Amino acid sequence: MRNDFFEPEKGPSMIGWASRQLVLWLGGLAVYALFVNRGGLFPEQSQVAKPAAPSVAAAVRPPGQPLGQSPKAIVSNALTLRAGRDGHVYSEVSVNGVPIRMVVDTGATDVVLTLRDAAAIGFSPGSLSFTGRTSTANGVTRLAPVTLREVRIGQLEIANVRAAVLEHLNVSLLGQTFLSRLDSYEMRDGVLTMTWR
Repeated sequence: MRNDFFEPEKGPSMIGWASRQLVLWLGGLAVYALFVNRGGLFPEQSQVAKPAAPSVAAAVRPPGQPLGQSPKAIVSNALTLRAGRDGHVYSEVSVNGVPIRMVVDTGATDVVLTLRDAAAIGFSPGSLSFTGRTSTANGVTRLAPVTLREVRIGQLEIANVRAAVLEHLNVSLLGQTFLSRLDSYEMRDGVLTMTWR
């Protein structure tokens, strides 16, 4: 069976067939062009069709956080201290509410207080129990373990800090029982940066 639409007849009807083919192809191209460029012709529809970009809050959702609840952003705080001319980092530290000048010592195991600073915050020599000994640059000395209610530098505050009071110590030290409870600390180019949440 012959299909007149796809197969042309010989003679004058060939022009009619060619016209139908031309209309068919032009119509197909027009539909294709409208489909490809629908964003330019119908901008409001193209905006609706685009998927929404994920929000920043969704990207920081902690594991186990239900999708229906809005996650809380994790904000880090930072404090910088500059080393003095001798290369040591000194800071005014509030210990149990009393200001004490201390050296930040990343090599010290504990926060260590002089007898004078310990007395200033309420640990009188008679109330201390010197049950330990440690080696220092000045030789072996006795130490008394204590717990500090709070240690604060600016907005950074840490509670219940293990410490020790040493005999024959010239300056109090801010050691690892404080520093290890931070998120991080780094000494670079004479500047100590401490971060916490």
